[in-house]
This record gives sequence, C-alpha cells and structure tokens, in this order.
Amino acid sequence: MNRSVTDDISAISRINAVPAILQVISETTGLRFAAVARVTEDSWTACAVLDRINFGLQVGGELDVTTTLCHEIRASHQTIIINKASEDLRYCSHHTPKLYGFESYISAPVFRTDGSFFGTVCALDPLPAKLSEGSVLAMMESFAKLLAIQLEAEEHFEATEAALLDVQQTAELREQFIALLGHDLRNPLSSILSGAQLMMRRSKDASITGIAEHMLTATRRASRLVDDVLDFARGRLGNGIPLQSDECHQLHITLTHIVSEMQSAHPQRAIEADIAPLGGVRCDADRLAQLLSNLLANALVHGSATGRVHVRAVIEKGHLLLSVNNQGEPIPADRLAQLFKPFWQEASNTQSGLGLGLYIANEIAMSHGGSMRVTSTAEAGTTFTFSMPTGAAIA
Repeated sequence: MNRSVTDDISAISRINAVPAILQVISETTGLRFAAVARVTEDSWTACAVLDRINFGLQVGGELDVTTTLCHEIRASHQTIIINKASEDLRYCSHHTPKLYGFESYISAPVFRTDGSFFGTVCALDPLPAKLSEGSVLAMMESFAKLLAIQLEAEEHFEATEAALLDVQQTAELREQFIALLGHDLRNPLSSILSGAQLMMRRSKDASITGIAEHMLTATRRASRLVDDVLDFARGRLGNGIPLQSDECHQLHITLTHIVSEMQSAHPQRAIEADIAPLGGVRCDADRLAQLLSNLLANALVHGSATGRVHVRAVIEKGHLLLSVNNQGEPIPADRLAQLFKPFWQEASNTQSGLGLGLYIANEIAMSHGGSMRVTSTAEAGTTFTFSMPTGAAIA
C-alpha cells in the first residue's frame, strides 16, 4: 500500500493508545520528550509528541533525517540506548547529541506487520538517565510491536471505510441508473405503443394493421423486459422489490384476469384454473399478478405443448397458496436449486428472454414475507408453489 506521510500521521493520531504509550515511556525512563516518528530515506516526521522540555517539535514537524539517530536505526534495524552521551565512547563525538542537546536517548524501530520499516518510537532528555536495564529495552520494543499492530488495524479500518463508501456511492449510482432507465426507456416505448394502437384503429389496410400488430407485440415484450430489468436491479440493491400493500378483497378476480389474458395469448394451450375466493389477504395485488404471470409464462414455455397447465389458489391454515402445475419432462434434481437464480435458463431453451421471470417471482414472494418452492416428477409434472401468511408483515 502506497501511503503518504500525511496518511501515517492521521493513522497514528487515531490510535487512542499512543498518548498513553508516550506517557508511560516518559514516566518509566525519566525522559521528558517522547515521540513516534515516521522515518523514510529522506524524511523524519513527528506523528505524535509528548514534550515536557520545550523541545519545540510538534506533530507534523520535520527534522533533517541525516541529523538524527533514527536514520541509523532505519539502516541497522537495532534499538539505540544512550545513558549519557558526553561519556559514551560511541556517541561522545557524534553530531546528533550535540546538535539537539541531549544526554540520554532511547529509540526502538517500528516495523509494519509485513516487515517494512515504519519509523521509531523514541525519547530523549538533556539530563543523563539510567536506561541500560533490560526492562527498559523490553518495554520499548514491546511498545514498538504494539504500535505496529495498532497501525495495521487502523489502516485496515481505513480501507474498510473507503470500501463501504465506494459501495454506498455505487449503490447511489445504481439507483440513478434505475431511474434513468425507467424514464428513458418507458417513455419512448409508450409512444410507440400508442402510435401502433392508433394505426390499428385508423387503418383499413391489412398490411398496415399487420405491421402495427407486430409493433404492439414487440413493444409489449420490450416493456416486460424493461420491467424485469428494473425489478432485477431493485432486488440486487438489497431492498427487495417494492410493494404497495393493502387489504386485497378481490385478489381472486385479479388472478383470474391473469389466467384469462394468458389463455387469450395462447389459445392453443389448455389452462385450467381453480381459484377460490381470496378475501382479506394483505398483499400487493399487482405484484402477485406479476408473480402468477411469470409462473404461467414459464409453464407454457417449458411444459409439454400438449399438456394442460393448472392454476390453483386457495387459503389454507392462514396461508395463501398459489401454485402453477404443468406436464412434461421432469426437471433434474440438481437443477431445481438453480431455477430462482437470475439469468438462468435451460441450455436447450431456444425461447428468447433474459431468464429473470422465476427470479423476480421469488423476489416478489420474499418481499411479501413468503416463499417459493418447486417439485418436479414424471408422474405429477412440475409445480411451482407460492406461500405467504395472509396477514404477513410486508418487507
């Protein structure tokens, strides 16, 4: 991950343990200046500071890295401890203690969990101190490891926040896309539909009315595809298919109309209906009509061309049951679980369409607090059954 120094300062500032770590270091060692520094090949930057000697360095402050001992730690990866610089054989003539006026100093390297060098946790004081005890070294190196762990956790949190923001922005773009799709496609389709209907009413020319009838069929099919895509997109946004629920006392009439419409569109097929009075069901009647239409269309396409299709709707034990049965080759068991997935179709199916009908039927079922199930045998045929509590809370 490529991070700027500013990013690292921000990450350190959000780690609540850092001020406490610096205070413990200062009180344990007696060193009155402590800091967490981001150290690179060409920069030294303070990410956190505890200053009780007016050293003059604040968060974001920079030092010439070549004048610091942290520059050497970056190269050696070793902790440096100095009790009294003026008497230390290695550091008595070193430029850093003289430049910054300290006698005692300790600094431990901080490595990210991937092994890369981050910087140091360090402390200093103009007065000498006894820092050579093993407990001080162990404390500094433990704090350095703790900082690395906390830093990684903070960076993961930042990445997660960014990802969630991206998901939210993507969802908003999808919603805008849905609105634009509905507006930009529905309006011209409505115009084409109206124009074709007008042509059929006014023209006596059989060739013209034939073209108009073809336009009507194609436009209605395109409108259904647009509706399917919109419903699919809404379902994928995670909010489910929207409902306008109410007490539906004439639901059986609505469902009967759907059966009649499908029978008119497929006069060569036998569709039987056994729809009982369904008063008092709380639902979105238009959506349940859409569910039945999708199930009937699926049965007519995939069922036996000579077999009957049977629709049954009844209220039993506080549940609305709506089923569509067709005759034909049974669906293999390993494919039953795939039927309600979007864009799924039988490989042998040559019918046009997006393969969204059953997916949308299932989404409508779930939005009603209900469910879809399917059974398929050679003897009984294939049956899709929608079930929901008659007074279910609508999602």
